[in-house]
Amino acid sequence: METDKAKEVFARQLSYYSGKVRDVYSLENDMLVMLASNRISAFDAILPREIPYKGAILNQIAAHFLEACRDICPNWFLAAPAPQVSVGYRCEPYRVEMVIRAYLTGHAWRVYREGGRSLCGLSLPEGMRENDPFPEPIITPATKADEGHDEDISREEILHRKLVPEEAYAKMEAYTRALFERGRVMAADKGLILVDTKYEFGDFKGEVMLMDEVHTPDSSRYFYAEGYEERQRKAEPQRQLSKEFVREWLISNNFQGKEGQSIPEMSDAWVEEISQRYVELYEGLTGKAFDHDAMGLSMERAIDRTREYLFSLR
Repeated sequence: METDKAKEVFARQLSYYSGKVRDVYSLENDMLVMLASNRISAFDAILPREIPYKGAILNQIAAHFLEACRDICPNWFLAAPAPQVSVGYRCEPYRVEMVIRAYLTGHAWRVYREGGRSLCGLSLPEGMRENDPFPEPIITPATKADEGHDEDISREEILHRKLVPEEAYAKMEAYTRALFERGRVMAADKGLILVDTKYEFGDFKGEVMLMDEVHTPDSSRYFYAEGYEERQRKAEPQRQLSKEFVREWLISNNFQGKEGQSIPEMSDAWVEEISQRYVELYEGLTGKAFDHDAMGLSMERAIDRTREYLFSLR
């Protein structure tokens, strides 16, 4: 990952970092610019082809939910001067992701299916089936890695290793539960079930602040509420509104990010299908019609708009 000033794009730029799916620019005055690319990742690997509109879609969904959750806790977001760009405050990140799960699915189900009955120090009930709800949502944190796989970790280990101060971690837990409840209410309004998600927090001038994206399909999993009970009763797969379909495709093609595995080739038709699924995600989560012209703004024009916005803040 590039982490120097080699890519000088904005005035008063301090550093540049290219992540899995975003390019991040640190500026003076504790400011941050995030450019959401069309890259797509899964199992901690960047897939070989970009997905049209993906960056703008995720950025706009994140902006939608960050605005809707401002009353719950401080968050980093100030504005989206272009569809694929967010500007906000630069936090010092805590190296822990706050994962919260209301249903036994995804990673939690894979652990359970293999006989595990403990996750991040929490005991899991016996007799559960895939996609069953937990008695109440559980927080299963993960250590955040710069490269490679994030790892499950317990609350006790986080505090023992002093990854997060105890007072700050207590706030992160409370914010996580409150944000998740808000997300569940907003999802239900759209006929969806918020299954699980993750939040990232950092320190901003001594305050715990919500960072990054919120309730997007790259950080969250949704089920369609209609038919959920019947599908569970029949032990049928749930209809999902999330990126899980990409992970399932990779698994079916023998890739889970493990050593020695190769990412399968992506056909034009598969890339187009992923793009269309992201459009569906956008419309389903925000209730807004997708505007191909507006969301297809070039990165060059997006950067120009961002420069104009930053100049207006002076």
